[in-house]
Amino acid sequence: MEDQVKTAVEAMAGAFEEFKKVNDDRLAQIEAKGSADALTETKLAKIEADLDKFENINQAITQQQKHAEGFEAKLNDIETMLKRPANAMEAKEVDLSLKAWDSFMRKGEKNMDEMELKALTVGTAATAGNLAPAEYVNELIKVISEISPVRSVARVRQTSNKEIEVPSKTATFAAAWTAEGGTRTETTGYTTSLNTIPTHELYALVDISGALLEDSVFDLEAEMNTEFAEQFAKAEGAAFLTGNGTNKPTGILDGTTVASTTAAAAAAIATDDLMDLVHGLQSEYARNAAFMLNRTTLGEIRKLKDTAGQYIFQTGFSGQSGLPNTILGHAYVEAVDMADIAASAKPVVFGDYRRGYMIVDRVALSVLRDPYSQASTGNVRYIARRRVGGEVVLAEAMRALKMAAS
Repeated sequence: MEDQVKTAVEAMAGAFEEFKKVNDDRLAQIEAKGSADALTETKLAKIEADLDKFENINQAITQQQKHAEGFEAKLNDIETMLKRPANAMEAKEVDLSLKAWDSFMRKGEKNMDEMELKALTVGTAATAGNLAPAEYVNELIKVISEISPVRSVARVRQTSNKEIEVPSKTATFAAAWTAEGGTRTETTGYTTSLNTIPTHELYALVDISGALLEDSVFDLEAEMNTEFAEQFAKAEGAAFLTGNGTNKPTGILDGTTVASTTAAAAAAIATDDLMDLVHGLQSEYARNAAFMLNRTTLGEIRKLKDTAGQYIFQTGFSGQSGLPNTILGHAYVEAVDMADIAASAKPVVFGDYRRGYMIVDRVALSVLRDPYSQASTGNVRYIARRRVGGEVVLAEAMRALKMAAS
């Protein structure tokens, strides 16, 4: 796998070198006669399409890097877990729990044996379904994280409550000078507040053929993970960016909490706009910051140069595997729900998302098995629901680029 990634990264680096050469020709043609040759435009478009093919690998590298930044904070917990003596009974209970879950999904409660029913975590009227085992939930969230761009870089917490309270600093005191032996008066001004992050219900529907459920070879767990993850990730991705907080998370770009840098033009991003955006963020956040934008905007930024004539987009340190592509030296995250470049739109965000945005997951995943409503088509319907919340917890850690109004 490492060799494949290295080969792909090197190929992308070569494609970008060709892109720069052709784009330079295009710019020279525009300067000389006001427009570029059709052949040059076609060639450039083909190279851009080739570059786009490598973006999935680049995004995987970027996510891996961002996960590593938060890894050190979890080392103590992992070390404690590894030192704990292995418990054979726990492993046996996990196996039985997963077996019971598979039986429930395939056959329903009425066709399960007594031992499986005891291992199944039966839901209540409030959950409207049975609760999935923790191992199943963890795998599902792992798949969602690989798809959802904001979740891959933000801070994520789990809770079994309907909401959590997160303390945040609203003001601080300043250090004061004093003479040796002098009186030290109290420094005032330090205040905190509690941000309440509620969780909201998110549900997904999946229909599975009854014939497939009867086939023991059919990998039901993988199929359901893929289906639920795609639906949950799509809904989350939009809400974490633009959600208004009404029956859904509050997004990064909702309201006015996250400050903006205004671009010089309404329909085009310039290098200076991105430079202003980067320098508008405090240094303590800029160190671990990344851009967030969609693929269309990325295509426009690839063509930009700095005052020295160097492209501000660079492949991972001249094609070294394990290092992401960068814009002005910073990694970027591709998010399909980011706005396109347009008047008054916010097509780019720059920030330290792990400090600026928090996602809250309810640990439980509830699934209702409905063998009746789709019986005429030979399908069994599954309704999965979980609760998730999200909110800006440190607005100054992120900054948006807002296009001019006209």
